[in-house]
Amino acid sequence: MNTVKTVRELRAAVAAARAEGKHISLVPTMGNLHAGHVALVEKAAQRSDFVVASIFVNPLQFGANEDLDKYPRTLAADQEKLIKAGCNLLFTPSVEEMYPQGMNEQTRVSVLGVSEGLCGASRPGHFDGVATVVSKLFNMVQPDLAIFGQKDFQQLAVIRTLVNDLNMPIQIIGEPTVRSADGLALSSRNGYLSDEQRKAATVLYRSLQEMAAALKAGERDLEKLITHAQSQHTAAGFRPDYLEVREANTLRPVTAEDRHLVILVAAFIGNTRLIDNLLVDLDTPA
Repeated sequence: MNTVKTVRELRAAVAAARAEGKHISLVPTMGNLHAGHVALVEKAAQRSDFVVASIFVNPLQFGANEDLDKYPRTLAADQEKLIKAGCNLLFTPSVEEMYPQGMNEQTRVSVLGVSEGLCGASRPGHFDGVATVVSKLFNMVQPDLAIFGQKDFQQLAVIRTLVNDLNMPIQIIGEPTVRSADGLALSSRNGYLSDEQRKAATVLYRSLQEMAAALKAGERDLEKLITHAQSQHTAAGFRPDYLEVREANTLRPVTAEDRHLVILVAAFIGNTRLIDNLLVDLDTPA
């Protein structure tokens, strides 16, 4: 695996691979890689001939009071994991390389509709930062396909809409969330949790499973389901941010006719904000 830091080096390496007729994939990350990231890279290696991964902690998607400065940077360990997963090229740009005119002068990309509400409401400007950096990476690499995890479900919806609206010839693949044995979705932010918080955090996924089972059994009182689940979260030490049921393909509010749903949750335990989601297909037997 080759590691490059500049756009010029990145483009040269990708151009050489493309000249050899290789199918190019991209897996954007912010580093501190875990098994979920590794699964994305392994999938990319299965679906393409040349895997590009990026590690860039993007300041444009962090709010003023968020964890940009303490976000874990573990490049050497990340490189080892990427090599084993089948990555061919790693791009690790500096902030200055990504935003040479400074972030205040950077053109920004906004994706309307799917970016609103949920994390878009809790983290103003977050999805503009995501859409902007992903657009830049897509333009730098020009991959045939890009792979993202479904744990960040709203982010995946934003990226799919971005690609569709701007006519980018890139296939977007969403990979299922990778979980620990006890159900907790893998996340770099899990490393912030104390042992006690880590044990309590499993309530999030369990409550989503209970809600999904109730929906499949015919329960349609969403307010009742949400109130019960959030009481479980509060009892476990969480401070709720949001818990909603949306139509899975559009993220619009659910109607009685919808059959493909997604339950999305965000909550704080201590100073750590965790998110999760669970798809619910009402046409599939429980």
